[in-house]
Amino acid sequence: MLCELCGKEAGAARPIFIEGTKLHVCQNCMRFGEEYKAQPGRPGGAPAPSALVIEERLQRREKRMQTKDVYATAHSTEIVDDYGKVIKDARTAAGMDMEQFAASISEKKGLIAKIESNNLVPDEKLMRKIEKALNIKLTETVQTSAGSNRQQAAKMTLENFIKKV
Repeated sequence: MLCELCGKEAGAARPIFIEGTKLHVCQNCMRFGEEYKAQPGRPGGAPAPSALVIEERLQRREKRMQTKDVYATAHSTEIVDDYGKVIKDARTAAGMDMEQFAASISEKKGLIAKIESNNLVPDEKLMRKIEKALNIKLTETVQTSAGSNRQQAAKMTLENFIKKV
């Protein structure tokens, strides 16, 4: 008879369990598993899982069954509130007027004027160009707290929107 693990000819192959599978193996391969003991009432005579295995399975199941709050650690990057003033201060500190600065980043003077007056929010590409040219930071990481917004929204009433005279 052939060993089902190594494939060698084994005169007396014995049944053992290797990782939950019953195999007929030679004397050399028996060290890789546990000896087969037929247990009535179990399918295929498989041995009962140990307490450690059962505990691991229960922990994995518990972890899988927990609900996940995808907004719990949500972070977003937003532009600073006074971005126009930050840009203007950095530009004047660098000793450039609006026209020189616009030429240095290959943009129009009118666009820079609108951004500095907070009338236009720059897009990502333009924001990176301004940050690099003036060596400033225009964005900040903000942690959103979706859970607290839900609670506040539940407490809002019509009275919150009515302006009292």
